[in-house]
Amino acid sequence: MQLGLWIGSSGMAFVITALCLPGLIRYFRAHGEGQTIWEKGLSWHEKKNGTPTMGGLMFIVATVITVLGVGLWQRVLNGSAGILLFTLVFYGLLGMWDDSIKVFERQNDGLKAWQKMLGQIVGAIIFMLVLGHEGFSTSLHVPLLGNLSLGVGYIIFAIIWLIGFSNAVNLTDGLDGLATGLSIIAFFGYALIAQHQHQSGVQIFCLAVVGALVAFLLWNHKPAKIFMGDMGSLALGGSLAAVAILLHHELSLLWVGGVFVIETATVIIQVSYFRLTHGKRLFKMTPIHHQFELDGWGEWRIDLTFWAVGAFLAVTGVWAMW
Repeated sequence: MQLGLWIGSSGMAFVITALCLPGLIRYFRAHGEGQTIWEKGLSWHEKKNGTPTMGGLMFIVATVITVLGVGLWQRVLNGSAGILLFTLVFYGLLGMWDDSIKVFERQNDGLKAWQKMLGQIVGAIIFMLVLGHEGFSTSLHVPLLGNLSLGVGYIIFAIIWLIGFSNAVNLTDGLDGLATGLSIIAFFGYALIAQHQHQSGVQIFCLAVVGALVAFLLWNHKPAKIFMGDMGSLALGGSLAAVAILLHHELSLLWVGGVFVIETATVIIQVSYFRLTHGKRLFKMTPIHHQFELDGWGEWRIDLTFWAVGAFLAVTGVWAMW
């Protein structure tokens, strides 16, 4: 059955995305639904202006169809798969709302920060309410220390985790293919852990995401023909956190998703330093991948380097959890 899960989940999602994405790109181009590049950003990114966005729609749809199809076929469709699909779709719709404002109003700013945060909180609360109803343990697994019972504190932790990582992937999605490749690596790692724990619902979800993203990367690598948009990045980040929670390896995401953490940390550090020093900057530009761009690195070099770091962290992280 495991071979069927691996081939069926990743293969089906890959085929759906690979067959349908070119048509979606043509549709977006025909209707002028492209990305508006931030006018204060890097000058060489201006050539990306007008590139179709909201590509996350394709791999979200492919993942939903695959999880439902393979889950029914293998008779492993369960509550874990359902809540993961909810998280993927809910955060995807939130991102789609944000992207739509940018596209149709021809601006780089979408939802206000508080609006996006409120949506993320609502999604996280629903996620935790469902888990609570299913009797999910509120113990946090801490490496070397074991399980710590947090009670209501676990709910607060999980909400922060979902919001934090949905934003972390969103911040990392600033170069062609960067967030896509890192997400493939992280979800693949968690698919192995899900198999080890015999959590088939989580496993087929992770494999479906991997298959869909591998196909998406064919059009998302430099020079990108389509961007995933906030629709894709918020959905991936929220789902990644949800997977770690369901596998009860929540804190492992700090390591397995370490590149996302570093990218976010540089933004936090930059903003804090700027305020404390009344206008001075610690980095030339954040997230940190822009620092490397300003130092003369090409996008492919940054992508490959960050992917290599992400792969090392995923391999060592999975090995430690095994």
